[in-house]
Amino acid sequence: MIVIIKILQVILALSVLILIHEFGHFIFAKMFRIRVEKFYLFFDAGFALFRFKPRNSDTEYGIGWLPLGGYCKISGMVDESMDTESLKSEPKPWEFRSKPAWQRLLVMFGGVLFNFIFAIIVYIGILAGWGESYISNEDNEIYVNELAYEMGFRNGDRILSFDDYTPERFEMLQADMARQTARKATVLRDGDTVDIYIDQNMIGEVLNSPGMFDLAIPFVVDTVPATSPNAAAGLMKGDRITAINGKPIEFLQDSRALLGDYEGKETDITVVRDRDTLRIPVQVDTSGRLGIYAAIPGVKTKTYSVISAIPAGIKHTFSNIGGYIQDLKLVFTPSTEAYKSVGSFIAMGQIFPATWDWYRFLNILALLSIMLGVMNLIPIPALDGGHILFTLYEMITGRKPSDKFLAAAQMVGMVILLGIMILAFGNDIGRLIR
Repeated sequence: MIVIIKILQVILALSVLILIHEFGHFIFAKMFRIRVEKFYLFFDAGFALFRFKPRNSDTEYGIGWLPLGGYCKISGMVDESMDTESLKSEPKPWEFRSKPAWQRLLVMFGGVLFNFIFAIIVYIGILAGWGESYISNEDNEIYVNELAYEMGFRNGDRILSFDDYTPERFEMLQADMARQTARKATVLRDGDTVDIYIDQNMIGEVLNSPGMFDLAIPFVVDTVPATSPNAAAGLMKGDRITAINGKPIEFLQDSRALLGDYEGKETDITVVRDRDTLRIPVQVDTSGRLGIYAAIPGVKTKTYSVISAIPAGIKHTFSNIGGYIQDLKLVFTPSTEAYKSVGSFIAMGQIFPATWDWYRFLNILALLSIMLGVMNLIPIPALDGGHILFTLYEMITGRKPSDKFLAAAQMVGMVILLGIMILAFGNDIGRLIR
């Protein structure tokens, strides 16, 4: 059932984003009286699940059978359909190739523009409806995995900066370190400031090792549910658990291995309550848990009105655009080995929640819209960015690339995209095997 829910979320997200992107091309083409022959969700490749053509319309609308994207077929344009028959005749007034360069530029940029506008609208809705909650990096400490420990970080460190950059959100620490290609991290450790110099050869491992910096959570009791095996143990909100069966712990994470030794058994814990230290007997359940909710430190919440959500949504969108551009820069830097983190639909499915959650779905949808927009700006001939590059070249030099050259470039671009798809699927399969 979980797999089905994830698949449905991926299909819905891709369908919405592809329609938004292609509608951007469509609306600018119509604005400049360019004929749009087809507007399709998914590729038909000779067979369509559904198609119709309104009366007095030049456009056929439909749903293809191959769920790998979608397209807006514009007359007189060399695109992924590789239909060059129409290019053998003289340009018609309604064709893409007969229009001024600035109009063709807007048609090609329309898809990316609509992806960014859509992300802004979604973020505005999220901020106005739910507000914004995040874990602040200020005053919070890290709990490290093996890679972070090897690099010199320790449990309880508080990260102050990466080079000259001061991170704000705790959950973005690992991404910030990679995006900044930081050479030095400054941390607060036991009251002293410590500099950790980062080996640039390890950036690739950073990108492929999730969970480097977990939130170091002091084991402070927030609530004890009525269904907990320790509902009547006498624990109170604010109690800090400092030891299990006499063995000291500093953070919640330290307790997991110790409690695992007492699954389904009784033990005792040491609790600090105000100025008192107490020893309380507790029951450990069969999964090695006490059934206690710990207090999460450093959670910040901001609320927005519809008006104030507008600039915040715009800022959020452009911040994520900048972050994703930094990610792509790492991918195209072979020494970082960031290309190993490139994923396909399989990786996309893993980021969606196992149960339907509109808040998380919309956040992922907005982020994917930004990713789709930025990726289409890459100057590969088969992408919008390639068409934009050739059009800008024409506007600057006054020389228009020939249709023959554009067709050849389109073919080269499609081969490059095929290679990227093979890399993405290969990475996903490799991760699944591991």
